[in-house]
Amino acid sequence: MMSEKAKGKVYLVGAGPGDPGLMTIRGRDCLARADVIVFDYLANPLFLSYAAPEAERLYVGKQGGCHTMSQAEINALIVAKAETGKTVVRLKGGDPFIFGRGGEEAGELVEAGIPFEVVPGVTSAIAVPAYAGIPLTHRDYTSTVAFVTGHEDPTKGNSEIAWDKLALGAGTLVFLMGVGNIGLIASRLMANGRPPETPVAVIRRGTLPEQRTVVGTLGEIAGQVEKQNLKPPAVIVVGGVVNLRGMLEWYEKRPLFGRKVVVTRAREQASEFLAILQELGAECIEFPTIEVVPPETWEPMDAAIRSLDSYDWVLFTSVNGVRFFLERLAAAGKDVRDLKGIQIAAIGPKTARTWVNFGIEPDLVPDEYRAEAVIAAFRSRAVSGMRILLPRAEKAREILPEELQKMGAQVDLVPAYRTLRPTGAVDRVRGLLERDEVDLVTFTSSSTVTHFLEMFDGAYGGERPPWLGRVRTGCIGPITAETARKKGFRVDLIPEHYTIESFVESIVSYFESLPKR
Repeated sequence: MMSEKAKGKVYLVGAGPGDPGLMTIRGRDCLARADVIVFDYLANPLFLSYAAPEAERLYVGKQGGCHTMSQAEINALIVAKAETGKTVVRLKGGDPFIFGRGGEEAGELVEAGIPFEVVPGVTSAIAVPAYAGIPLTHRDYTSTVAFVTGHEDPTKGNSEIAWDKLALGAGTLVFLMGVGNIGLIASRLMANGRPPETPVAVIRRGTLPEQRTVVGTLGEIAGQVEKQNLKPPAVIVVGGVVNLRGMLEWYEKRPLFGRKVVVTRAREQASEFLAILQELGAECIEFPTIEVVPPETWEPMDAAIRSLDSYDWVLFTSVNGVRFFLERLAAAGKDVRDLKGIQIAAIGPKTARTWVNFGIEPDLVPDEYRAEAVIAAFRSRAVSGMRILLPRAEKAREILPEELQKMGAQVDLVPAYRTLRPTGAVDRVRGLLERDEVDLVTFTSSSTVTHFLEMFDGAYGGERPPWLGRVRTGCIGPITAETARKKGFRVDLIPEHYTIESFVESIVSYFESLPKR
């Protein structure tokens, strides 16, 4: 018999209803150290990205009634993986013990003598109504609530649900997985005394950017759901509390709710931009067209750092330039104290803020965040005969070093990083563009524009993409906008200031100016 020491451990983890922010910290920690993840259909596949790259991922869920494995086979799989000494996460949508069959799986683990832990998840039964602005209890309406499966087979002779007691036994009724049976659910509730005028809400894909809510009465809701073609997954809420939605609705009222925005910024730089857009309700499609990597050789940068005290200025045009410069500074056994006596110039508040975080206030930050503004700022300073170090992208506009050299400065260009075109979800994005399902494509540099089009080179045989002139685009500044127009894009918005914050403000203002959908 296998010893306890040789056996692994199983974590029954609830992933929550779909919004990544609603997964518990404990659940994420378990995923991060799992050897094996056995998962159902998840409302948000992002949860799997919390796992280690080498973790084994096994899909055992069902979609549209199609089962990949029976429950008995799933139980056997979990036990078998744990018996090899592995840490197994059984990842389930919502909560494992709310219509999740987690109790059955835990029972199998007990029988096999395998240690386990249950990590509760936020169930869609409470989260989805909350995101629709519906509190399940309210002292002016009801203090009782019941959770019911809506997935009961309507063809079986006798229902296991006591409809006569349920219909009037709780003030609020929440049905999970019931949209396909909504006509039967409504008729059985009315047949057992629930008034036809009782308010009902059906919430599809709750807590996600695609959330849709249909509100009606018990007598008419089945017809409304059919008319609006509302498909699973959905949560049904029955009761007077549904009337509070008109006052408490919040999720679907966010300014960018329902808007699909393609973010083309490099993945390591996109997190803040994505977070702000998502907070405002946008469904963000991460489609990085640039990957920032080190240059092919560090020798020019390292040589410049070895003779750092010979420079009068170091000029940074991006946060990436600062990041890689500081990494090489540390690799040479130096730190920011070795910049004493050297003046720092920075394009843009983010680049400047990086230095402020190290206790260094840049000596020059132009009002505009572009090369032309730096040139204008340097013209007021006597730079003739001075030596300027410019760590930047391997390929960049030449106007800045050329103009500084015209002023008599010696400019040493050193590659701090390269930008490459990554492989991305081209087919998915192309499909969205062709179906006109993208509300906005955002560009934060000329290279993102160029690389974006290049990523579709193979799809149209060298022909102009059919969506090119009709997809809305937003560009962070005039240089980027000029590139986009030359490539055939229509440019719908440019922020007043060339920062991410201003860019987001202009996106919100733009969509607020459009007719409501």
